This record gives sequence, C-alpha cells and structure tokens, in this order.
Amino acid sequence: MRANCWMGRSHVEVQDVPDPRILNSRDAIVRITSTAICGSDLHLYNGFIPTMEKGDVLGHEFMGEVVETGPDVTGLRVGDRVVVPFPIACGGCDACEHGLFSVCENSNPNAGVAEKMMGYSPAGIFGYSHMLGGFPGGQAEYARVPFADVGPIRIDDGLPDEQVLFLSDIFPTGWMGAEMCDITPGDVIAVWGAGPVGQFAIASAFLMGAERVIAIDRFPYRLRKAESSGAEVLDYERTDVREALRDMTAGRGPDACIDAVGVEAHHPAPLMYGYDRAKQAARVETDRPFALREAIMACRNGGVVAVVGVYGGFVDKFPMGSLMNRSITLRGAQCHVHRYLRPLLDRIRAGDIDPAFVISHRMRLEDAPCGYEMFRQKEDDCLKVVLTP
Repeated sequence: MRANCWMGRSHVEVQDVPDPRILNSRDAIVRITSTAICGSDLHLYNGFIPTMEKGDVLGHEFMGEVVETGPDVTGLRVGDRVVVPFPIACGGCDACEHGLFSVCENSNPNAGVAEKMMGYSPAGIFGYSHMLGGFPGGQAEYARVPFADVGPIRIDDGLPDEQVLFLSDIFPTGWMGAEMCDITPGDVIAVWGAGPVGQFAIASAFLMGAERVIAIDRFPYRLRKAESSGAEVLDYERTDVREALRDMTAGRGPDACIDAVGVEAHHPAPLMYGYDRAKQAARVETDRPFALREAIMACRNGGVVAVVGVYGGFVDKFPMGSLMNRSITLRGAQCHVHRYLRPLLDRIRAGDIDPAFVISHRMRLEDAPCGYEMFRQKEDDCLKVVLTP
C-alpha cells in the first residue's frame, strides 16, 4: 500500500510499504477514506519528538471502512464505516474503566521507554514514535487498529467524512480543554493558539456557556477564523498579552486559560525566544513553553490553566511560584477521545457544530509532503489539511 513515511527531520515521503495484517484476535483492518495532518504531526516533522525511526508511517487522525476483523472483535463488522480515536485503549484496565483512555495501561508495548522520560507510560498512539508504541499511522491506504472492539465509533448515517473525521482527535481535544476549565455562565476564557485545536476549544467554550472567549495568536487568518466563531482576538506580536487581558477583564484576569500551543511556541521577544531555542539545540530543554508560562501568569487568582497543546519532555523557567501562591489549578492530558465520541457525534447530528469549518486544504495522499511543508510554513492561509488516499 501507499503510506506517508517519516524519513528524518523535515522530510516525509509517500512510499510503498507492506499492507497491514491481523496480528491479534481483537484487531481490525480499516481501509482509510480520509485522514488529516495534525499540528502535533509537525512536532514529529520538525524533530522534537524522540524515538522516531526512518520509514515510520505517520498519522493519527483517520477514518474509513472495516475490511477485516479478528475473531474476537464483536462490535464491528466488515463494511462498517468508522472513525478511529488516536489513543489506543484496551477498555479493560483500571485507567480505561475510569474513562482515562489516553493512559491505558495495556496498549503501549514500549511502555518501558516512556517510563524513563515520563515516570509512567501513557497509551499507545497511532503514528507517533516508538516511545508511544511504534504503531503505523493512518496517513496511508490501510491501517491495523488494535482493540477494535473498544476504540472505533460506527458512523451509521450519511454524515460526510469531513463532518466526523475530527472526532478522531482535534474536536474532542478542544472540547476537553474547555471542559477542564469548569466553565460557568459569565466566565471569560483565554485560548493561546488559534490553530485547529484552539478553534475547537473556542467553539466548545461557547457551547459550554462561556460569556467571552479571547483567542491569542499571531497569524491574521487564524485570528479571523476565531473572530468568526465569536471570539475576541489578540495578536501577541502587536500586543502585550498580559496587559491586554488585564484591561479586558477589569484587572482580574481570565477565569480560565487554555494552552493549545505546546512544544513549539513562539515569543515576540528575541532574547526570550533565543534563550529557549538555544537550550533546545543543546538538548537541555525539550520544549518551548512560552504559551504555558504566559497562561499561568495571566490567569486570575484561583483560576484554571488547561493544557492540551502537546509537550514532549522538560521545560525551563516554569512559574511554579505563581501557580502555587495564587491557587491556580493546572490540568493537562492527551485527550481521552473515547469518552467524548458519542456525545460529540450527537452534537454534530443535532447541528450544534460542523467540524469541517477548520478545513482549509484538501489533497491526495500522494501530496502529503507538500501538505506538511505548507502547514509548517503557514502558506496560503493553511489551517487544516485533509488527505484522501
């Protein structure tokens, strides 16, 4: 089959690779009809996530048709149309039984590698390094889906792929970011990052009853998209964000802040940006936490900071004193996608939201290398790329 493969830093190629096959009685094989390039795929592309190997198949946002099932898969049949969550979960461990699917205790065969960096291992993830299982991803014609009786959700009606594809990751991730904010009527929510996850966090915060949402980014086309959802916007290259948020909230600060940026944040101050870039280059810091630092410092006393932007390892100059002394709650997770599949599908069916609003570009799988570079460089107002095998 054809698949988009990681070939080294800033280098992907669409190649012929072996077709996936059933390896476990709970596996299924899915013929992929739509897949997407995620912002967190760029962290792989840019070389910030360790344990990638040349030839790894990328992609963790995908959906398609079941073409084969293992003998113990009871919830799916050949011909079913499904969306596949990006975390792989067994459904039976203590974490899964508590709805914490992205920290499944059984799905990462390379848990020992993750434990060395993180203490304990999260779940396996499609197409996202050998530290997280080494599972081939979904930017391909077919994919093997482990624990297929637990993860995929059937799409039984005529909803088009583009309306349901993002149930695989970014819609539930944005929703969970807003949910972690404990939103009550009248709340003001600030969202760092107006990429696809940030856009869904903005929309979700409004659906949960936020009175105001403030989006922080530097790209005009992303800020315009946020405005079209009802958000107020701040360009952090033109505005002192902390002072602006004080002014916009009568000196109090946002009730909750969402970091939808993660490891590759930018900062307008050359010295600050250079400091973190230099430490990254020296391998004494893995992530650039500008957005996280600013979210903590800007949040009101007693507020919440929710982190759904992807981080890979360690950060420097973390404002722990602010967090502790001002009674701020810090929450973060890879999204427990399985928990949200059914309720968010119901919202799509009810017309509360059409997730296709984030799509800016549609390409064939063969054009994936072009899509990655366009997404990285923010060319042609690129917000979200959907690929069709």
